[in-house]
Amino acid sequence: MKLITFDEGRVGRLELEEGLVIELDVPSTREYFEREGKVAETGERLDYADVRLRAPIVPKKFFHTAGNFAAHHEELEKVDWSHPVHKGIVFFQNVDAIIGPEDAIVYPDHLTKEMDYELEMVAVIGKPGKFFSPEDAVEHIAGFTIFNDISARDIQRKEMESGVFSFSKAIDTFCPIGPYIVTVDEVPDYQNLAMELRVNGESRQKGNTNEMLVTIPHLISYHSPQIFSAGDLISTGTIRGVAAIQENPFDFYLTPGDVVEAEIEGLGVLRNKVISWEERYGEPAPQRVDW
Repeated sequence: MKLITFDEGRVGRLELEEGLVIELDVPSTREYFEREGKVAETGERLDYADVRLRAPIVPKKFFHTAGNFAAHHEELEKVDWSHPVHKGIVFFQNVDAIIGPEDAIVYPDHLTKEMDYELEMVAVIGKPGKFFSPEDAVEHIAGFTIFNDISARDIQRKEMESGVFSFSKAIDTFCPIGPYIVTVDEVPDYQNLAMELRVNGESRQKGNTNEMLVTIPHLISYHSPQIFSAGDLISTGTIRGVAAIQENPFDFYLTPGDVVEAEIEGLGVLRNKVISWEERYGEPAPQRVDW
């Protein structure tokens, strides 16, 4: 099943081949999982071409995992990071920064000059719980979606002097997810999916979920002492090819006008355009507040 949020907060099941959306009688996809999927249809059918997709879910918690792909970890060693990046780094994403497919990523030029992309697969928790094993974790996986972990590298570099990072990835519009949630029954081999991120049609990142150092069930088990709620999200790390590691990263960092397509086999394509602050707000960016 492909679950979507569309128009003004409506929830539906997408029949992609038929181009049909079947509306579900539930106010959010998060509540859909809280009800264990026991949700009726409203009886309304809509043409997929006529609906506006939104972020497929706004979770209660969004767990973020770093350094889970060996190739990405190795490429980061080429960058003068002030603190080691490894698979044990865990932090929370800012759920208020979530945007959906075709929503604009706003370039805050008063905050950063190094806006980077990071393609990640996200697991959706369908069953609440805590303190369980990797073997039991599979019962908690409801499905998957795509996440583009937009990162302000200049801010991140300073954050890592303290050994942590969060602000650099939590700025407004820096958390695109979508285009829909594909339930786990339609993704049986989730540890073997091709991944690719493109900017203006040019391939920038390419990899596979089979390159993870830690499997998805193990990640979910690892996070479980922090307590899962139905509908929570867990990112699984990015693949090689980010802008920051390029010989001249400023030829690769995102700028207004860029179109980013994040694709994972079987999960669709998450497409977002980068726009300027002035295009979004109609005025120059405010003065940066710093200390």
